[in-house]
Amino acid sequence: MTKPGVVERRDRAQWSSEPAFVFSMAAAAVGLGNLWRFPYMVGENGGGAFIIAYLISLVVMVLPIMMLEVSAGRLADGSVVHTFRQVNRFGTAYGWFVVLLTLAITSYYLVITGWTLGYAVDAWRGNMRDFQTFTAGYNSLWYFLVVTGLSCAVLIRGVKSIEFLSKLLMPVLLLVILILVGAASRMEGWGQAREFLLQADFSRLGETRLWVFAFGQAFYTLAIGQGYLVTYGSYIPRKTHVPRACCIVAVTETCIALLAGWMIFPFVFSFDMDPGEGSQLAFSTLPAVFAQMGQGRLMGILFFSLFFAAAFSSCLAGVKVLIAAVAEEFDLRTSRAIFAVCGVLAVLGIPSALSFSPLEVSVAGMPFLDFMDQFGGTNVVILSGLLGAGLFCWVIPAKELRPALGSSHVWWEWRIYTIGRYLPLLVVLWLLITLLLSL
Repeated sequence: MTKPGVVERRDRAQWSSEPAFVFSMAAAAVGLGNLWRFPYMVGENGGGAFIIAYLISLVVMVLPIMMLEVSAGRLADGSVVHTFRQVNRFGTAYGWFVVLLTLAITSYYLVITGWTLGYAVDAWRGNMRDFQTFTAGYNSLWYFLVVTGLSCAVLIRGVKSIEFLSKLLMPVLLLVILILVGAASRMEGWGQAREFLLQADFSRLGETRLWVFAFGQAFYTLAIGQGYLVTYGSYIPRKTHVPRACCIVAVTETCIALLAGWMIFPFVFSFDMDPGEGSQLAFSTLPAVFAQMGQGRLMGILFFSLFFAAAFSSCLAGVKVLIAAVAEEFDLRTSRAIFAVCGVLAVLGIPSALSFSPLEVSVAGMPFLDFMDQFGGTNVVILSGLLGAGLFCWVIPAKELRPALGSSHVWWEWRIYTIGRYLPLLVVLWLLITLLLSL
């Protein structure tokens, strides 16, 4: 990847600083990975046991892979396809696999972001509807198309627009979440929620399914294997200390994910809702919450407006990955790449947008959107992250990655390479043993 030990910078836009990268990367994942997906995954997978498995997965295995992907993007200084092309002859195919995975994930991200926009509009109108009423017609489709168009408009303005939105919205969103957690602590269901989140059934830690979903959520939380980190890493300024920046992002993401659980589950139990309701959990719970609060309309406006902004940041990150690859690989101007990518997304997202419409598009008895999230957002994301880590760590010499890390500590380098090289092999071995034992 260019000369060993040298980070080559091409004529490419950059984040203005390390904090700007941290804010932008945190905003890219926090909107949907944590506020939307984490609570519903906790609800469907046993509460406290899932949280333990998730934290272990995140700290021990996933954080080093995050540092690896950011450093690789910084080293190659290009899109995800360009980055993996520098690895070996199989890297180009893997790079395009990541692009297609991100395309699939972003197509339903845009639908969920459309829900947040619709709920924000309803809150401003003073007409908060439950999820079934909201999706009784074709609201999901119309709001999906609006959000796709907005993504196109914002990305025309480039990296600086993403950075500005992230710096402005992240602190305010965190403040609103803390206010809602405070309101949740006064609900009748607080005790049940505390028990659900803090008391683990340790026997469940022996379940393969639980660990697969925990790994999937950890990969999802830190945007592993989706090209986000490689692409965002390619815009990092020279002096950024990658391990420090990644640790800050990981801690921020995890804290907000846990706060989202403490925000939602007390209300779920107070209103006798099902914690395993699935992808619409937040959208089913929070309207009922705001209807019961004294300043419910104001809080609804604040929360869903900021939820939309955070989710929109996630969408922008996904679309940015796609645009960078298409523009560089097909030698297109950025504006043409933006229109091409958004056009494809507008088509691919339609089945997910119709999942909760009167047409009820489904796969194997599951809403199409839920199927895409649990299959692509868990299984394929894990596969993608492990393949990428293996490619980097078995092919690229450690001395080439060291300057991209921006750290003189050999410990980080050793840990990243140990995880990247041997985790894929251990996971394959574990899956084979599990399969044999189940026969």
